[in-house]
Amino acid sequence: MTPMVSVVICTVDRADALRRALASLRQQTAPPGMFEVIVVDNNATDDTTAIVAEAAALAPVRHVREPRQGLSFARNCGVHASRGDLIAFTDDDVCVAPDWIETIRRTAAEQRDASWFGGRVLPVWPSDAPDWLDASCWAPLALLDFGPSRIPLGGGEPRSVIGANLIVRRAAFAAAGLFSPHVQRVGDGIGSTEDHELQTRLARRGLHGLYEPALVVHSPVDRQRMTREYHRRWHAGHGRFFAIMREPSFEASVRGRVLDVPAHAYRALAEATARWMAASLSLRRAAAFRHELQARFLAAYVRERIRGRIAAMRTHHDQRVPA
Repeated sequence: MTPMVSVVICTVDRADALRRALASLRQQTAPPGMFEVIVVDNNATDDTTAIVAEAAALAPVRHVREPRQGLSFARNCGVHASRGDLIAFTDDDVCVAPDWIETIRRTAAEQRDASWFGGRVLPVWPSDAPDWLDASCWAPLALLDFGPSRIPLGGGEPRSVIGANLIVRRAAFAAAGLFSPHVQRVGDGIGSTEDHELQTRLARRGLHGLYEPALVVHSPVDRQRMTREYHRRWHAGHGRFFAIMREPSFEASVRGRVLDVPAHAYRALAEATARWMAASLSLRRAAAFRHELQARFLAAYVRERIRGRIAAMRTHHDQRVPA
């Protein structure tokens, strides 16, 4: 029997976490024949092979390998290996709720116009979170909670769900393509936009998505991500990837562009920097940090665009100058 849901987990060198993730999938209330599990090994050097073999002895799990390093490469490998009409992505350190597969199937049946959907990614804290690390700062932690109500995605809604709890219909991939390698996370890179870019592309094709709060997974929070320095690095990385991604609504500018940067981005950078300085001088630490992160995001965006523009100009010049 062809499974309705194909679960894709991409992994590299996190065997212990992967064991827990696979155990949570064995605890599903859905009948085993309703879903398959595909582990994409993206050049792991630890005990990943043994962990997958251990899991496969208890329930059907397939082990495939993707030699090209990168999350988009690995996810696309999983899509190609999958057989279900619904392809569900989660992470190798995430534990899904026992009703996760059942909720996926029910949502897909009730929301047939939703080409993709996803839900909550809730934290498992290693200790008390610092005061400044509230839900507004969850993006660098790969956490998500938009609240208790369903939210239509696409069609002007700027928010997107994330890959730790993302389901895409096979027909949607056929219409808009797979995950883009241009904005993928490779190694310990942070701030990448694979999920956002895919959902933006789906929406540009006229397709619609859904945030379904009943879809719940739990993700452990690394202590290293609970620091201000990590969040500074993430927002800078995110700005760089966002520049590469070229999100349509952000790229629009009624006042033109300078060095391939929309004019409004320069203005927003200046305003965020001014607010950062003002809040710092008035000792409003929480506000200062919020404005600092916005400024770092915008500065990285502008820097990446200018770098790309200068590189393109040099290439054009070199092609015109005779040898």
